Amino acid sequence: MTATKATVSVLKGDVALIKVKGTLLGDEETAGFRQAIAACIAEKRTRLLIDLDGVKYMNSTAIGVLVSALASYTRRQWELKLCGANKVVNSILTITKLNLVFNTSENRTDALSKFSGSHDPTTRCLDICKGHKPKDQLPR
Repeated sequence: MTATKATVSVLKGDVALIKVKGTLLGDEETAGFRQAIAACIAEKRTRLLIDLDGVKYMNSTAIGVLVSALASYTRRQWELKLCGANKVVNSILTITKLNLVFNTSENRTDALSKFSGSHDPTTRCLDICKGHKPKDQLPR
């Protein structure tokens, strides 16, 4: 199989964008994707948007790359969001329940608006996981 193409660019507001194209089925196909994420981390790109619009299919190897990236970003208190997943990729994220873990959007515009300081459900999830109650659940 041929390597999947993963390109990195910087969008407005200093959001790094990784645009992935191809089928993510194994180490060889995900190598470029993994390297693009590593480059964003090395360059201290604190806000990352991964556009999956060009991904036809992904398996557990690609899911591992996504989860690892999210763990790296979360550990640093940086932001990572996904956008553009087709029906097949969305189904994979839903079946694995990763749609509840990742902040996903249908398109790039919607995803970028979530970086602007609007309410981010991921923050709420992280607060709950750390044992903090969301403000709307605090006793009055």
